[in-house]
Amino acid sequence: MLVALSVADVMTRSVETISPDASLAAAASRLAEGYGSLVVAGNGDAAGILTQSDVVRAFAAGDTEGTVADAMSAPALSVHADDDLADAAKVLGDADVGQVVVVDDAGDVVGVLSATTVVDYVPAIARRHAVPGTPDDAGAAGGTAEPARVGDRDRQGHVRKPGRVDTAYEENDWAFEWDGGDGIAVGNVARFSKPVTESDVEEFAHATGDTNRLHLDDAFAEGTRFGRRIAHGVLTLGLVSAALARMPGAIVYLSQDCSYLAPVDLGERCMATCRVVDDLGDDKYRLDVQVHNGDGETLLEGGSTVLVDDIPER
Repeated sequence: MLVALSVADVMTRSVETISPDASLAAAASRLAEGYGSLVVAGNGDAAGILTQSDVVRAFAAGDTEGTVADAMSAPALSVHADDDLADAAKVLGDADVGQVVVVDDAGDVVGVLSATTVVDYVPAIARRHAVPGTPDDAGAAGGTAEPARVGDRDRQGHVRKPGRVDTAYEENDWAFEWDGGDGIAVGNVARFSKPVTESDVEEFAHATGDTNRLHLDDAFAEGTRFGRRIAHGVLTLGLVSAALARMPGAIVYLSQDCSYLAPVDLGERCMATCRVVDDLGDDKYRLDVQVHNGDGETLLEGGSTVLVDDIPER
């Protein structure tokens, strides 16, 4: 991650509290309203935290007449709102708990951070710290054109066109569309498409050092489960990065998780579709992303988190 997410970026700010003297039946009714947890408030402080799992365990043990204090997890583990999300994930993982309270400088409870939230936003961090619960083309659009910086062709002979305000250059067989105008909001969609060529695969192999024969050697690839050469999975994921880069602003890629669902054939035209699904505040957004081939088959799917900075003045 180039720019770290903080706990405050992703925590649930609506804190639901309950007294430690309340009955478990009353707590179960509150949780059934859709709350993932209840902060147990005693003498103005967070005495503990009660989750749906806590209530289920109590009821399964026959403790139907007990109180919240009998079933809650105590003391309540806490993290600071300004903590790096990776540090908070370590707290969740080390304690093997699903929820922690979030406090501010004064020690007041200002939110709740759940393991589910960490898994949703940054799966790589969740896996690293064993957090519970971890697993049509259109023309180029937007931006003021600037001259290409490297001439009309690159060293591989690709024809380059002048770039946008946020890209150094474009190519004739690339296409991008954005439905959000000059801003970004939940529901906006970015789409980028291009052919994934044999030259792309060879250049990617050299640039990264991933010279797996599956991507470069016809005879070798014929003996694999695919029966032919295919593109690198990460090269396919690069189409997502290309779509994100053309969204309004200077885009900083924060995190990515994805699943590879089908191989990409050399020469196949593929499209990345990135839909904004959550505004995290502080110019950070979460997106659902997919890559499809020309037949509409889903090749890749996952989630991205980005930070949007201002375009530098020139």
